[in-house]
Order: sequence, then structure tokens, then C-alpha cells
Amino acid sequence: MPHAISVSLLYFAGAFSAIGRASESLTLTVKDAERGFPLSDLAAVILERHPGNNLDKVLETSQWSVDAEMVDDPNDVYLKGGEEVAVIPPVSGDIPDTSLIT
Repeated sequence: MPHAISVSLLYFAGAFSAIGRASESLTLTVKDAERGFPLSDLAAVILERHPGNNLDKVLETSQWSVDAEMVDDPNDVYLKGGEEVAVIPPVSGDIPDTSLIT
């Protein structure tokens, strides 16, 4: 029987820019109470809630953490409720040219 759980989401870098907020609470419908909500399905829920702004590209390249633990494979993680889930996009930027430092 489906039931609802709540998770806290944290958005960093490009995810923060695309969504326009650093965090939010999200209620998810769980179809299998024993397993929980698949983390691999969370991006689709976020995209439905926040369409546009190239968020899909950001989420495709992002890593996830659950309760401050990095996730290797989102297909192996199921949310039970109460977790803090972070969307961590890749960091880009120039590498400083240290050859100029004397």
C-alpha cells in the first residue's frame, strides 16, 4: 500500500543556480514500504517540481549523498524517510597556473 515519506534536499552549485534555493523538504510517495523510495527515481521528481533552467543536465552529471555519505550507485539506495539528500554537481573552474609563483 502506498504511503508518503518526507526527505530534506540540499542543492549545491549548478543545482542551486537552476532551482534558486539551497534546500527544500519534499514529500515522496512510496509504493513498496519494505524497500522505500528509490534514490534513482528522485531526479525525475525534482525535475517535475522544478522544470526548465537546464536542471536535467545538472542532475544527469550530479552525484548524490544521503545523510552525508556519498552514494556510489543510486540504484542501490532506497529512502525510508527523514534522510538528508544532497545534489552535488561536478565542480568546474580553472586550475591556477602555479608556474608563475616564485
